[in-house]
Amino acid sequence: MLDIKYVLENMDQVILKLQQRTGDYSYLRDLISLDSKRKECIIKADEIKNRRNVQSKEIGKLKAQKKEKEASELLSKLSFDKEEIERLDQQRVKCEEKIKEILLKTPNLPDDSLPVGEDESKNRVEKYYLKPTEFTFKPLSHWELGAKMGYFDYDRAGKVTGSRFTFYLGAFAKLERALSAFMLDVHSDNGYVEVLPPFLVNSDSLTGSGQLPKFADQAYLTENTSDSLWLIPTAEVPITNYYRNEILDYSDLPKSFVGYSSCFRAEAGAAGRDTRGIIRQHQFQKVELVKFTSPETSFEELEKLTSEAELILKLLKLPFRRVCLSTGDLGFSAAKTYDLEVFLPSYNVFVLEDGKYVCKDPVYKEISSCSNDTDYQARRMNIRFKRNKDSKTEFVHMLNGSGLAVGRTVAAVIENYQNEDGTITVPEVLIPYMHCSIIK
Repeated sequence: MLDIKYVLENMDQVILKLQQRTGDYSYLRDLISLDSKRKECIIKADEIKNRRNVQSKEIGKLKAQKKEKEASELLSKLSFDKEEIERLDQQRVKCEEKIKEILLKTPNLPDDSLPVGEDESKNRVEKYYLKPTEFTFKPLSHWELGAKMGYFDYDRAGKVTGSRFTFYLGAFAKLERALSAFMLDVHSDNGYVEVLPPFLVNSDSLTGSGQLPKFADQAYLTENTSDSLWLIPTAEVPITNYYRNEILDYSDLPKSFVGYSSCFRAEAGAAGRDTRGIIRQHQFQKVELVKFTSPETSFEELEKLTSEAELILKLLKLPFRRVCLSTGDLGFSAAKTYDLEVFLPSYNVFVLEDGKYVCKDPVYKEISSCSNDTDYQARRMNIRFKRNKDSKTEFVHMLNGSGLAVGRTVAAVIENYQNEDGTITVPEVLIPYMHCSIIK
């Protein structure tokens, strides 16, 4: 969440900055009166407590002097003061709850380096890697290839669970497993600590990462007689909460983790290509990168984290581009986000030109989002660090990114490496994991 002290001292600038995301944030002005009332309750309660201390000593003196009547009169005043303190404390708590409610629903401030715009149309393309794949035949989508080869079964998944779930079979199940292992190996070799997190978390964890209260309708809640737990929407949630309510040593920063998990999202999604195949599923697998850094290095670490996610795409030799999201397309907790978008033939139109099927106006699809959330999540989770034993505590900066979304990478490999005879060439780096060079 945002620092209330900063918000109160820079109210106009904060509201103007947040309005770059689109939306009305004038409700933040309510913080001024709420914080004033909160402070007033504290001051009044402290004054009464101080007076009670003085009166308590006076009562002791009066009793020692056998002045019972005077002592009794003062005692009755103490009883009234106690009730008044309780009333003021209740008012203070109500103010604090309203302040917290306002801050929890308010997103992070966009960084000044972002393009300003109301939606994704203002996103800024930073760079491209490889040209879009060309074919000597008209390429098929991954869902067509999956059905044709018998390695995706949507109908039986629908029977077992419901829409937008998939059975992976045979070589495609193995391809998903191979990609997950490959990603974990690459990131572990680059200094990330591998972690297998819980796939169920409590409400505090979802609140800390910024999923609650805003995205409650997009998450799956499990209920039983003893507790209520949520299925994770991404491994970011459990991993970022790993150090909740802890103080880290500055010398240990940055801390880098890579985690594999299944992810569960109830989001509806738009009808069309996204709901076909495995691009937007209610359950999918992802390899997640998380960093805990010092404030002064977090944007440098964002560049590193994004490059490390890009490395997977480069090693797989998949065409992609890096995009800096605009203020209006930015995620709730993020101050800055780079999207990595992969070239997927199924999202494109190909024309026959000189014996090749060529894409004239390539469309790319998000396969990773890499974000610097600055101290926004750390404040919600109370994760701090100390530069030395005598220094004050500071909030860490937290970063996360997909390294990568495994299902979308499966789709990208299938579509970009398909052959005219209906087979799929296995990328060279995956052969040691697949133990074959062709999927038939």
